[in-house]
Amino acid sequence: MAFNDFEPDNDGVRLQKVLSQAGVASRRVAERMIRDGRVEVDGQVVTELGTRVDPTASVIRVDGARVTLDDTRVYLALNKPRGVHSTMSDDRGRPCVGDYVEHRVRGDAKLFHVGRLDADTEGLMLLTNDGELAHRLMHPSYQVPKTYVATVLGSIPRGLGKKLREGVELDDGPAKVDDFAVVDAVPGKSLVRVTLHEGRKRIVRRMLAAVGFPVQELVRTDIGAVALGEQRPGSIRALSRKEISELYKAVGL
Repeated sequence: MAFNDFEPDNDGVRLQKVLSQAGVASRRVAERMIRDGRVEVDGQVVTELGTRVDPTASVIRVDGARVTLDDTRVYLALNKPRGVHSTMSDDRGRPCVGDYVEHRVRGDAKLFHVGRLDADTEGLMLLTNDGELAHRLMHPSYQVPKTYVATVLGSIPRGLGKKLREGVELDDGPAKVDDFAVVDAVPGKSLVRVTLHEGRKRIVRRMLAAVGFPVQELVRTDIGAVALGEQRPGSIRALSRKEISELYKAVGL
């Protein structure tokens, strides 16, 4: 049964039934969560088992994490391959993100890609039909961190991380990273990890080039609490309930 199949009376649906249907826990465990004061409805802690809610309108949180109730919402993670453009369609016939989202996955829902990766960059992209979440994840005021792993030529000198954290001047203004680390090094090449919440075009490539280390290869590995992990290029997976809740939390929803 989906939430759209509920036919609540004027008083709504029992909270423990909503939590069970959302996959949070069995109804019995959900009742225990409510009694223990772990559940909030519209910002208020609820401990009464008889509480009824409107699953289409109420904001419900368990242990501070928002519960996704709308089963028409789609939340996907794509490992975008190199050479693929960050658009849902391309009028020049070039390979694009939309090519990887089959009709059976998205149905009739209009999906937004959260931010862009240039064609030469591979890695994590989020796709959703949750317009408000997509907008907030892309808005710089929410400062959602993104992590990249870059291959550059040469050995990284001491002090480069500090310089990048303090900021470098680009043609469209200063930019700085939140974190920088050398992951690995072999003769002639270094693998570095960069975390930042900037969203400007090709920002990682431009910053590393500005300090003398042009990027040879670039992969985005994380967006907020969502990690690429072992997901192979071109594959798509649905986000977990925990990942969705963490994204909501990161942007204040």
